[in-house]
Amino acid sequence: MESWIIAVALAGGLAIGGMVVFLLRGTLATRRTRAAEREAEALLADARTKHKEALLEAKEEAIKIKSQTEAESRERRAELHRQERRLSQKEENLDKKVEALERRDHSLVAKEKEAESLRAQLQELKHKQIQQLELISGMSSAEAKDLLMKALEDEVREDVSRRIRAVEAQLKEEADERAREILAIAIQRCATDVVSETTVSVVPLPSDEMKGRLIGREGRNIRALENATGVDLIIDDTPEAVTISGFDPVRREVARIALQKLILDGRIHPARIEEMVQKARGEVEATIQAEGEQAVQQVGVPGLHPELIRLVGRLKYRFSYGQNVLLHSIEVAHLSGMIASELEAKVDLAQRAGLLHDIGKAVDFQIEGSHAEIGANLVKQWDKSAEVVSAIAEHHGEADSMSILGFIISAADAISGGRPGARRESLEQYLKRLESLESLANSFPGVEKSYAIQAGREIRIMVKPAEIDDLEALRLARDVVKKIEETLAYPGQVKVTVIRETRAVEYAK
Repeated sequence: MESWIIAVALAGGLAIGGMVVFLLRGTLATRRTRAAEREAEALLADARTKHKEALLEAKEEAIKIKSQTEAESRERRAELHRQERRLSQKEENLDKKVEALERRDHSLVAKEKEAESLRAQLQELKHKQIQQLELISGMSSAEAKDLLMKALEDEVREDVSRRIRAVEAQLKEEADERAREILAIAIQRCATDVVSETTVSVVPLPSDEMKGRLIGREGRNIRALENATGVDLIIDDTPEAVTISGFDPVRREVARIALQKLILDGRIHPARIEEMVQKARGEVEATIQAEGEQAVQQVGVPGLHPELIRLVGRLKYRFSYGQNVLLHSIEVAHLSGMIASELEAKVDLAQRAGLLHDIGKAVDFQIEGSHAEIGANLVKQWDKSAEVVSAIAEHHGEADSMSILGFIISAADAISGGRPGARRESLEQYLKRLESLESLANSFPGVEKSYAIQAGREIRIMVKPAEIDDLEALRLARDVVKKIEETLAYPGQVKVTVIRETRAVEYAK
């Protein structure tokens, strides 16, 4: 009995505990549901607020776009109205002009008819007068016309010839005066330094003992240096000095720098010599590039090909009659630009041609031909301006024709080379060179006389026509050129002109 009561009590306790747990769970679920509902309501309210704000912003943007569109439409309509008014005014003006032209056309037609009638009357009167004149003079109109035309032609020809001579004299005088003025202005505005030529370079030595080290055992050091640089190293009795002699100034400069480096380093042997020569050659190439770029910048000639800039820089080590060719080219470029500005020619082309006019001298010892021809061919490869190429080829008068740019470069070249102190050659050497040139030409059989002109750049040979025929004259010119090249030393080129003159003389008795 007691066990049954205990079982019933336990069952009742469990039921009551289950009910309590169920009620607690329901209360918690209700609370969570209410919290979720409140959170959802808050999110919904926030979303409604943002939606309203977005709608307001969209409405404001739409109103703004609409107002802008309406303003643009009003402006376009106003512009269309203005254009319509202008078109209508133009149409009215055109109508008025058409009416005026029609009235003028009618007037011209009437005047043409009147002129035709007057012309017919004049022709009739002229015909009658001609008939009367023919009766009075006894000549036909054609004969009278020929006689009158001949008299008029003679009179007009004499008058025209007289006026042409007067105009030519006046133009020549004005041209000479203008040329002198232009050259004077160009010379006054340009001033450059003068650098004298040296055919040898002297390198100082710390002591005479260094000479023996430079020569080396059985001369191996001096031979290695001469072979590497292509110059002659002269070691004589001059105290504490070594002379470098060479025709190519670039090689001479490389040898000078290499020799100075060897003296400072103290290690002198063939391998070290080759190493120093390579370093010196690199320094000289860098100097050449820098000098070329500086010259281009100084003259103001942009856009030059790098190879042309390098060739311009090589002119730093090139001399002509003691005048540095790079400084001469810069001076010619400035003078050419000034002369071109006075003549209202192309200043930029004149400066470019002036800077490059002697560029052939940078490689004239490697290529056959005159430096003008070599320079024109070089520039033609990297510069597409035909005017610049022609001016370079023409600046010594070697071409068949000469452009205005060629005249400008030729004049500037003559000014730069002819001003006092620019080029130096003793009078004795100059006369000796001309005499040797004439003596060489006179040594050939059949030569009557010869004249060296243009400072020895040309020689004209007069031959005896009885001894030298036309074919022999051509052969003589080639022989003279060959002998000049073999026996004489001269700058640039020498033009040989053989002149064969035939004279027919008879006497009337």
